[in-house]
Amino acid sequence: MLTFVAETITNFIIMKRIKLLSILLSVLLVVSSCGTTSNTGKGAGIGAAAGAGLGAIVGAIVGHGKGAVIGAAIGTAVGAGTGAVIGKKMDKKAAEAAKIKNAQVETVTDKNGLEAVKVTFDSGILFAFNKSDLNAVSQNSLTQFAKLLTQDQDVDIDIYGYTDKVGTEEANLKVSTDRANSVRNYLSMKGVALSQFKSIQGLGYSQYDETKTAAQNRKVEIYMYANQNMINKANKEAAGNN
Repeated sequence: MLTFVAETITNFIIMKRIKLLSILLSVLLVVSSCGTTSNTGKGAGIGAAAGAGLGAIVGAIVGHGKGAVIGAAIGTAVGAGTGAVIGKKMDKKAAEAAKIKNAQVETVTDKNGLEAVKVTFDSGILFAFNKSDLNAVSQNSLTQFAKLLTQDQDVDIDIYGYTDKVGTEEANLKVSTDRANSVRNYLSMKGVALSQFKSIQGLGYSQYDETKTAAQNRKVEIYMYANQNMINKANKEAAGNN
């Protein structure tokens, strides 16, 4: 009898937690889909709900349950006003990055529920089989990108390397890590502060995209997101606007 009661109570608690998680996810999806598509608007909506717990849920959605989550948790909630200020700044970053030849720019959500910018290059930062050397096109694109990063050190940078699915998991993990480091080293050589680089990882073929060719999977993705200094400035700016 006591075992039955214990199991009943445990199942009840589990169901309550699942229901709460579902509600939080539903709220997140509604907030994300409302209003304008600019980072400013989305930053305000997400910032109003973001905290350490919800930020982790947002991160899991962005990472599709695997791989690294963009950004480092700041451990404090971010208000709507601060989120809007950061969204506006990221709008500007995205617009500037989009001017770089071959750059593909997307807005994503970091671990704190704030807007971030993902940059890939459609014909650059692609690698030959089992190689991590940057070709001339890649170097030209990264030189332009470095100028953007050196103008403002209030953004942190994550870099992730990918591979095709040929060879062992160990070999692919190594070459994808080498690719991420090649990009970091080149950007650093062009003047980007080492303190801005936070996560430099090779993901091997753990996130191989079946909709792309093997060559298209041999790539590097770069993410820009607000660091603590930008968040502090945005807090002050938002407070001054109230």
